Amino acid sequence: MYGICTTEEWDKNKKTAETESLADWMANLNEKLTKIPLSQLAIPGSHDAMAYSLDMGSSVLEPKKIKALDKMFSTFLRPIVKKWGTAQEKNISEQLDAGIRYFDLRVAGKPDSSDLFFYHGLYTTMTVKEGMTELEKWLGQHTKEVVILAFSHFKEMSADQHTGLTNFLKEHFKTKLCPKPQVPSLKDCWESGYQVVLSYENRSVDDPVLWPGIAYWRADNSDPKEVISYLNSQKQKGRPEGLFVAGLNLTFDGNDMLLYLTKSLKEKTMTAYPLLLDWVKEQHSGSDKESVNIIAGDFVGVNSFAQDIIQLNKAESGP
Repeated sequence: MYGICTTEEWDKNKKTAETESLADWMANLNEKLTKIPLSQLAIPGSHDAMAYSLDMGSSVLEPKKIKALDKMFSTFLRPIVKKWGTAQEKNISEQLDAGIRYFDLRVAGKPDSSDLFFYHGLYTTMTVKEGMTELEKWLGQHTKEVVILAFSHFKEMSADQHTGLTNFLKEHFKTKLCPKPQVPSLKDCWESGYQVVLSYENRSVDDPVLWPGIAYWRADNSDPKEVISYLNSQKQKGRPEGLFVAGLNLTFDGNDMLLYLTKSLKEKTMTAYPLLLDWVKEQHSGSDKESVNIIAGDFVGVNSFAQDIIQLNKAESGP
């Protein structure tokens, strides 16, 4: 006897199928697209990727104006910083399932801990080792997917801690790490078993598998129209060599946080997204002057952000 799906069940099944297709979108690309460098693909990225697990019990690292007041007014200030620092809602596995393949990872040392943490305003509850362990496990289940990890904006870290972190990353990902400097294609990665391009923005560290910092077009503006204007002006100048990121993220400083006490980064971002996604749909992947590569945003996986970016590759693949 055959059952009949309710509308709710149908929607749930459809959503599951869409998620599954995004979880392996690189594996499912047109063969032509698997033979071009990753820098010529349109790739969805996560800005402040780990800022979904901010710790209200931690001290404030930024912005400077609020950090200076943290000791005296922590009970009042930390909830505000968390509201404006929480840039993602989905954890790293969920972001990967949603099609994200570039991760903006900001790391800081803690005075009272031997562990390293991610941060955005506040420290995360998750350590770097925990986050990378979760990511490596996911890669083991999706062997044709390739991620770009951009470690940058380091805070409160000694030279020894940098050495310890890079040694951990090399040991953790082992043969999955793609050596620099030539940007590989997916086919290159599949044939060699590479799944991780590891960018480490610290000039004191040099290693064959550690890529330099990846260019990031950052508008530093809270107005989505200004963000789009900035990105368009950058495109007119021509794309950088190799991998690069166009940031759709809005930027708010300490003054904004205190001015909009009843608002949050999510509220501002979601209001801006329709305009930002209209801009995305006008872009194209490829190698010409005005093509895009990685497009990063906040609150990825809660709308059509990743789908719209991946779709830009369809036109490039041709008939």
